[in-house]
Amino acid sequence: MDLTALINSHFNDSIETLQASAAALTEPTAAAVELLFATLANNGKILACGNGGSAADAQHFIAELVGRFERDRLPLAGIALNTDTSIMTAVGNDYGFDSVFERQVAALGQTGDILVAISTSGNSENVIRAIQVAHERDMVVIALTGKDGGKIGRMLTHTDIELCVPHPRTMRIQEVHIVLLHALCDGIDALLLGENE
Repeated sequence: MDLTALINSHFNDSIETLQASAAALTEPTAAAVELLFATLANNGKILACGNGGSAADAQHFIAELVGRFERDRLPLAGIALNTDTSIMTAVGNDYGFDSVFERQVAALGQTGDILVAISTSGNSENVIRAIQVAHERDMVVIALTGKDGGKIGRMLTHTDIELCVPHPRTMRIQEVHIVLLHALCDGIDALLLGENE
């Protein structure tokens, strides 16, 4: 096996996926930045959720908001719904794992908040249920998906934004998701603080 060829193929495929995503997702990502900024400027908060690698991405994104991204600023209101093990295990035990995010959106989400819903397949049932509750509460949803967007892509409303990575492989989708989340953070900071020199 030629490991260098295998590794090089990953770099090339990742570059191609990033280029395709830049062409497809730059404008909706800019629109997502404006929605996030408006929500935060109006004392709203950002809720984020996902499973597995997407859970790590949700947690990473919220850490950049509450802590900082690249520049010092006031903390921004965000909660990662996949980080409280007591809530996750209590709700999972009592109601089932499909309810772990919807219960938290029902408890914490309000009109004017945003749900950042991350699912590489677009078919994660617990994320779908969180989106349903968010819609009931008149919250905007920014969905990071991949492949064809799955069920999530088909359930979004005209006020929501989908950032669907045009690739079938989970690893490539996750790589672009982290670039998108960093772009969201940088865009928010640019609107708050001006462009970084």
